[in-house]
Amino acid sequence: MKYLVDVDGERIEVSIGADGARVGGRVVHAHLADVEGTPIHLLRIDDTVHRVAVRRGTERGRYDLWMGGYSFRVEALDERSRVIRELTQAKNGPKGPAPVTAPMPGLVVRVHVIEGQQVVAGQGVVVIEAMKMENELRAAADGTVKRVVAVQGIAVEKGAVLVEFERVSGPDGG
Repeated sequence: MKYLVDVDGERIEVSIGADGARVGGRVVHAHLADVEGTPIHLLRIDDTVHRVAVRRGTERGRYDLWMGGYSFRVEALDERSRVIRELTQAKNGPKGPAPVTAPMPGLVVRVHVIEGQQVVAGQGVVVIEAMKMENELRAAADGTVKRVVAVQGIAVEKGAVLVEFERVSGPDGG
């Protein structure tokens, strides 16, 4: 069976077959075992064992993973489910202003907003440090902060969602 797996915005093709798992063209032998009563799983890839903490996301196929001191936002869906989700999202269109995402791997230095705060286009919302430079990331449109994912002092990967927004409601409700 073929899966399309997005890890912090990077898409990886994974095929499961009799010879093992084919990840990006490379065959690996993998086994996942639960540690009963905990969110911890033991993942064996070839001869290496990793401890992985897993939390299910709010939507089917979405997970937050913690492994080796790093966190990953993952979506893993088989081809059919992926096509259905993409068609549904395209039909429904965007629900609000685009989220602020990390343009490159870095360290969150400051978070300037809180949930429920109204922002205007161009307003700075998060500062990340990458390649020894601070980069202020700004809201692309007017909106209300729906969710702040960024946490000061935490490392983030390229494409990681840092702040999500929803539209500002006008006096007419729209």
